[in-house]
Amino acid sequence: MRKKISQNVVAIHLQEHSSIYMFVVVLFLMGVIFGAVVVNSLNFTQKEDLYYYLSQFFGQISKGKIAASKDLFMQSFFHNSKFIGLMWILGISIIGLPVILILLFIKGMVVGFTVGFLVNQMGWNGFLLSFVSVLPQNLIIIPIFVMSAALSVTFSLKMIKKQFMKKMGEPMLPLFGRYTLFLVTAVLFLIAAAGIEAYLSPILIQWVTATAK
Repeated sequence: MRKKISQNVVAIHLQEHSSIYMFVVVLFLMGVIFGAVVVNSLNFTQKEDLYYYLSQFFGQISKGKIAASKDLFMQSFFHNSKFIGLMWILGISIIGLPVILILLFIKGMVVGFTVGFLVNQMGWNGFLLSFVSVLPQNLIIIPIFVMSAALSVTFSLKMIKKQFMKKMGEPMLPLFGRYTLFLVTAVLFLIAAAGIEAYLSPILIQWVTATAK
């Protein structure tokens, strides 16, 4: 019964705020496209420098000379958690609405640039490397970031209406509780994503770099 009620609440929420979710998804995709386009704007020297450091990085991974998985896990988890936490704070700050959208766009741009650069410089091998090094953890991280941005924007808009338009609506305390609950849930998913990035991705990268030789 509780599960059915929860599903209904989620369905109603998505229906009521479908335009916001559509907007943040499009914004993220625009960031991805922009990041991929930026790759083509780099001059030859910049591409060569980046490719040199990239080759060094993947070379170290193929030889097993990388940071301990525990360190990679903590680094990934804290980096993504800080990102989500900042969105959460901006959502309750009212004036943080545009910054939330900028953060999401930047995240998309980073993903697009990373994949675009790998494919641009390494062709098919670059596609495979991006598939095993970028995709696995981002299958969890990207939906979490998109949902965090959408919920932060939604909460911020409701705060604005409450404070400046004096509109009566749903009490803010229950909304804040659900908003905070999502943050906790998101952190749990980020733990799983960090585990994939720290323990699975290096193994897949070693396999791809070994077969590419």
